[in-house]
Amino acid sequence: MALQAESKKSCCDSVTDYFTSAKFFIYLGHALSTWGDRMWHFAVAVFLVELYGNSLLLTAVYGLVVAGSVLLLGAIIGDWVDKNARLKVAQTSLIVQNSAVILCGILLMVIFLCKVQLSSLFNGWLLTLCYILVISIANIANLASTATAITIQRDWIVVVAGEDRSRLADMNATVRRIDQLTNILAPLAVGQIITFTSPMAGCGFIAGWNLCSMCLEYFLLWKVYQMTPALAIKTSQKEDEQELKQLNVQKDVEAVQKPSESSELMSGVAEASSVEKKNGCCYNITEPFRTLRDGWVAYYNQPIFFAGMSLAFLYMTVLGFDCITTGFAYTQGLNGSILSLLMGASAITGILGTMAFTWIRKRCGLVRTGFISGVAQISCLALCVVSVFMPGSPLDLTVSPFQDITSHFMGDSSLPEANPTTDSFINRSTSAYEIEEMKPQVVSYLSVSFLFAGVIAARVGLWSFDLTVTQLIQENVIESERGVINGVQNSMNYLLDLLHFIMVILAPNPEAFGLLVIISVSFVVMGHMMYFRYAYKTLRSRLFLCFSSDPKNETDNPSPPESDKV
Repeated sequence: MALQAESKKSCCDSVTDYFTSAKFFIYLGHALSTWGDRMWHFAVAVFLVELYGNSLLLTAVYGLVVAGSVLLLGAIIGDWVDKNARLKVAQTSLIVQNSAVILCGILLMVIFLCKVQLSSLFNGWLLTLCYILVISIANIANLASTATAITIQRDWIVVVAGEDRSRLADMNATVRRIDQLTNILAPLAVGQIITFTSPMAGCGFIAGWNLCSMCLEYFLLWKVYQMTPALAIKTSQKEDEQELKQLNVQKDVEAVQKPSESSELMSGVAEASSVEKKNGCCYNITEPFRTLRDGWVAYYNQPIFFAGMSLAFLYMTVLGFDCITTGFAYTQGLNGSILSLLMGASAITGILGTMAFTWIRKRCGLVRTGFISGVAQISCLALCVVSVFMPGSPLDLTVSPFQDITSHFMGDSSLPEANPTTDSFINRSTSAYEIEEMKPQVVSYLSVSFLFAGVIAARVGLWSFDLTVTQLIQENVIESERGVINGVQNSMNYLLDLLHFIMVILAPNPEAFGLLVIISVSFVVMGHMMYFRYAYKTLRSRLFLCFSSDPKNETDNPSPPESDKV
C-alpha cells in the first residue's frame, strides 16, 4: 500500500510539474496564438470575398501584399528581433499583432453595417479607402505574426530546451502537431459561426477572441521569461559587455602611456567624422537597405544554406491543400464533403510525420532524418506523376496552357450570347435534371485518386523534413543571427510560394494542371538534391549508414560542410 501511495504521489507530482513548466506554457501560448491566426487567415479571405460581391479580387490583392511584404521585410524583421531584448520583442509583436486584428475586425463590422452608405459617399472612394485600410492593417498583423513566430519558435524554444537536443526535437515536433490540429479545427469553428450567424458576428467573435488571447498570452510569456533566466541574456548583450571591458582596459593603458596631444586630436577628429557619418540623414535612410543586403549575404554564407534553400523549393508546388488544388478537385467531380475528409486525412499524416521525425532522429541522427524524409516524400509524389497519365486525367497537350490568358487579354469572339429566350426559361423550370445532364461528366476517378493519395502520403515526409531543416537552423546559426537568418528563410519561402501562384495564373485551365504537377514534383526533387549536397558534405559516406551504432556523435558534432556555394 505504501509503495502504491508513493508511486501515485510521484505520478501526480510529475503531472503537476509538467503543467507548471516553461515548456507547457510555451505550448499553451503557441496554441492560443496559432488558433487566433488560423481563424483570422481563414475568415479575412471569406470577409473580403463577401464584401466585394463574391469576387476574388480583394483576396488576391491581400495575398499579394502579404507575400510581398514578408519577402521584402523578412530580413529587417529578423534583424529587429536580434537587436532587441527577447521579452520586449515578444511582447511588442504580440500586442501589435492582436491589436491590428482587433482593429481590423471592428473596421470590418463597420463596413458590413454601413456598406450602402459608404458606397454612396464620394462616389464610392470612402468604401475603397476602407478596403485599403483593412488590407493594410491585416498586413501589419501578419508581419507582427512573423516576428512572433521567429522569436518564439526559432529562439525561445532553443533557449528553453538548453543543451538537450532531443528535448529541442520533441518541442519542435509538438509545436508542429499543434499547428496541424489548429489548421483544421480553427477554420472549422469560425466557419460554423459565420455560417449560422453572420459575417459581422464572425468579426466580433474574432476580435473578442484576440483581446482575451492577448492578455493570456502576455501573462504566459512573462511566466516563461521568469522561469528561464537564460532568456534575459542575449549574445549581443554579452558582446557589448566584453567590448566595454576591453575599452576600459584600453583607457587604463592610454592613461599610463600618456599619448601626445597631437595624436589625441587626430583620433578625436577621426571619431567625430565617423559619428557624423553614422548620424547623417543618408546613412539613416539607407540603413534598412543595408540590413536587407547584409541579411541575405549572411544567409548565403551560412553552412546550412543549401538545407534552407531545399525547404524553400518545397513551396513551389501545387500539391497541397490550398485553394488551387481544391479548385482542381471540384473540376474533377469531388464535393466538399469528400474534400473535408481528405483534409482531415492530410492533417493525420502530417502528425504522423512529426512522430516519424522524433523516432528516426533518435536512431539515425538529424542530418540523415532529412535525407530519409526526402526519399519518402519523393517516393509518394511519384503517385502524383503517375496520376497525370491515368484514366480520368484532364491533361490535353493539344490545348495551350496559356489559352485562358490569351482569351482574356486578346479577346474571344466565340463567347456565347447572353440574350435570354423562351427556351432558356423553359429549361430553367426543369433545371434539376437538365443542369445535372449539362455538367461535364468525369470519365474516371482513378487519376484524382492517385493524385490525392500521393499528396496525403507525402505529408509524412514533408513535415518530417520541415522539422529537420528547422532544427538544423536552430542548432547551426549563432544566437546573434537567429532572427535575421530565419527572417530571410521566411522571405525565401514566400518567394517560391509567389512563383507557384504566378505559374498557376499563367496556366489556369484544368488541361494544364498535369504539367503543373510535373513541374511541382521537379522543384521538390531539386530541393532534395540541394539537401543531399549539404548532407553529403556534412557526413560524407556515413550518410548512408542509417542505423549507425552511435548516431548521437554524428548528429551533435557533424563535420562542417565546405564553405563554397558553387
